[in-house]
Amino acid sequence: MSLLGQVRKWRGWVPVPQSGVRPYLLRWLLLEGNRLAISGALLTFVFVTFMLSGAIWTFEMQQVLTETPTVENILDTFLSGIILLVSVVVSINSIALSQDMTSVETQEERVRGAMEYRREISGLTGGGTTLSDPSSFLREMVAVIEQQAEKLSKEAAGIEGEDAREIQDHADSVAAAVDGFTDIDETVSTDLGVLWEALEFDYGPHMERSRALRSDHHDELSESLDEQFDNLVETLELFATGREYFKSMYYTNEVSRLSRTLLVVSLPAIIFTATAILAINAGLLPDVWLFGLPPLQSFVATMFTISLAPYIVLTSFMLRLSTVATQTAHEGLFSI
Repeated sequence: MSLLGQVRKWRGWVPVPQSGVRPYLLRWLLLEGNRLAISGALLTFVFVTFMLSGAIWTFEMQQVLTETPTVENILDTFLSGIILLVSVVVSINSIALSQDMTSVETQEERVRGAMEYRREISGLTGGGTTLSDPSSFLREMVAVIEQQAEKLSKEAAGIEGEDAREIQDHADSVAAAVDGFTDIDETVSTDLGVLWEALEFDYGPHMERSRALRSDHHDELSESLDEQFDNLVETLELFATGREYFKSMYYTNEVSRLSRTLLVVSLPAIIFTATAILAINAGLLPDVWLFGLPPLQSFVATMFTISLAPYIVLTSFMLRLSTVATQTAHEGLFSI
């Protein structure tokens, strides 16, 4: 089962059997967890690691911190890296946002394309539902795909021999593939969760199988059965278009959230790192003992943790973005 398939089985903060703790933590880290919570957990791990290192190698750490310029050099590198990181991420976000800064003609084409797509969807669903959000889109499209598969199976019943069985098996496989999404409103409460549900449905093999069956048995197909194959393929194509559109919306929103969060975190990190460098040069260090460790080691652990905050935030967001991108690279009409 794929990682996204496992996500469908485990959602939210639910009790997890002891044997499944590691897979659950991995899913929480890569997909389910709030990115700020992930960042906080990673920063806590960094701070605790520094403190444990100081507790285990107390004298060695004290010598490194007092007799060499290593700490100051590392903080200088962190300061330069934070500024560069913010510049790069903001530039990437600007490129993503520039897609919306287009001419009137381009915007008009987008609106017309969206309206045409809505009309095609309304023709399938009967026009009684507004499919403006991922949840309603997935719910209605799954219902239509299931209906088209059932109609295909009934139409194939009029054919004799192995051809009918082959077509009915294909229709049953399509219906079974979308059957798990029929309770989407009860199992998923967020748009991101709906996106994961949609990514779990690999439409490519079903489209290719439908075309192959229609081509192989073209002479035996009745007009109504041939039309039903067309309807099923068209429905899968519309589902694929909508899924890719919502996925692109997710990427845009996630990158925007990353840029906003990184800007908020980076400014305090830059100020604190610069202040720490000045304090080390001046020899003005706090005299606070923490967990029985010398003040200098606690101070350095705090400095490194805060200096790493922008990188940790970037890591937490990129873990999910790269996971979704990797998953979708293996689905659809083409895969790598």
